[in-house]
Amino acid sequence: MSVNGFLREHADRETLLMSLSPERVATYLAETNDDLDEALHLYTWNTALCAAFYGPLQGLEVSLRNALHRELVSRYGPHWYDDPDCPLDRGARSRVANARENLNRNRYPVDPPHMVAALSFGFWVSLLGKGGKQAGSSVSANYEMAFWRPALHRAFPKVKAKRGDVHEPLDYLRTLRNRIAHHEPIFKRDLAADHTSILMVAGWICPVTRDWIAYHSRVPEILALPKEARSSRF
Repeated sequence: MSVNGFLREHADRETLLMSLSPERVATYLAETNDDLDEALHLYTWNTALCAAFYGPLQGLEVSLRNALHRELVSRYGPHWYDDPDCPLDRGARSRVANARENLNRNRYPVDPPHMVAALSFGFWVSLLGKGGKQAGSSVSANYEMAFWRPALHRAFPKVKAKRGDVHEPLDYLRTLRNRIAHHEPIFKRDLAADHTSILMVAGWICPVTRDWIAYHSRVPEILALPKEARSSRF
């Protein structure tokens, strides 16, 4: 049933508004000139967009972390995240500790496959940044020299790019992923450009994975729907 059909059958819009919270719906009301029916429709449309982006972002995240892990293993060994010679900055060390704590609490093995899966997208993207302060020091880590040049550039075999040129689109996609994970509005973003960026970066890692993501993605289909069709489908 479309949202319009639901609203025709369920007239108590105010109850729904309170359940979703007026603060959350306020963004959608502002976009629709305080038309509650249209705001709820936009909310549903935003949810459909988030669902559509979940698959492509998952494909990118998994391929990114596996590619970076592979290169870090070649440089520092399979337990690189515990190696004191691996110059992770203070924030990265904290995230590793949190991931280990979560695995222990849930009684999962604290081994490389589980650690790789437990570390967040933000952690992996941060390895392509400049590096923050080192643990117990006021000196900044130099990820360019410690990670990018000796190892991590090889995670992107299909592009010749500077570290910052790889980090920038991934960091922007990190904000998209976080907004989706926290059920926030994404409809104001350039979502076609976001989808293109996902495919572009995935292609830098593995063109086969990029094509697989593109083949299964519903994002173009949903973005291509005219507004009147969106009302009948979502």
